Amino acid sequence: MRLFLRTHVSRFKFLKDYNFKPNYYIINDKKIGSLRLHYIDEGKKGDPIIVLIHGEPSWSYIYRHMIPILKNNGFRVIAPDLIGFGKSDKPKQRKSYTYKSHVGWLTSFLNQLKINNSVLFGQDWGGLLGLRILVETPNIFSKVMIGNTFFPTGIGNLGAEFYKWRDYSQKSETFRIGNVVHKGTFRGLSDEEIKAYDAPFPSEDYKSGAREFPLLVPDSENDPAHEDQKNAWKKLIKLKKPLLTCFSDNDPIMNGLEKVFINKIPGALGQDHFITKNAGHFLQEDEGVFLANRLIKFMNLI
Repeated sequence: MRLFLRTHVSRFKFLKDYNFKPNYYIINDKKIGSLRLHYIDEGKKGDPIIVLIHGEPSWSYIYRHMIPILKNNGFRVIAPDLIGFGKSDKPKQRKSYTYKSHVGWLTSFLNQLKINNSVLFGQDWGGLLGLRILVETPNIFSKVMIGNTFFPTGIGNLGAEFYKWRDYSQKSETFRIGNVVHKGTFRGLSDEEIKAYDAPFPSEDYKSGAREFPLLVPDSENDPAHEDQKNAWKKLIKLKKPLLTCFSDNDPIMNGLEKVFINKIPGALGQDHFITKNAGHFLQEDEGVFLANRLIKFMNLI
């Protein structure tokens, strides 16, 4: 009996603006089996690489407006669906999802593709995972652009808005993924877009990863990720690789947290940090074209 679920391809037919060729990487997990990770790979081999990592509870669909712009400007774009999300396989047991396992799965994938000296764009959990990979496997990323994310160690309060979100994710009888993304934008989503975010999850059984992710954010010194996060911060406060923050003016959970990165990480010094106007937590939905162009500018800086 398989320990994971695989969303049928029919769920992803006819998604507007999402016509990218699917690619798959097999992760051989000793406890779960052979997991299939889906990813987008657009652009030419040999072009400078940009890795786009999504957060909770979205998937690579969130980058559909950014990818063509980046590709047309001479970049190769890699956008994976995290295990448990999008077209990737979804382990059934919530205990299968840990911060460490996600870092390991992503690192294995990026190493297999021989990704080196690339630029990371990470939002939400894309930042939490990307920053760990940045310090634990330094050859993969040479620059980092992060938006609406944070990097807690378990020391300190995560804020009332985060706890409200976590409470909803655990107690809601029906975890309405598309509606979560809709409410996390400034412009709002169309019914068609909401359905696209719901597409990976035909039933509640498919949402183990989406339900578990909020619990994986370290909120105490007893958290399994506490030591790894602490060690990562020891490296981040010495990091000289360029780091650019692009947070939003309408994100109640992450508002102001960009200052932590700007004030503590040497590579953030002198960068053109900005707050994205008229944008919510899922800023790629609100201002994807603007972000793509700012990312190109960041890529082209020496």
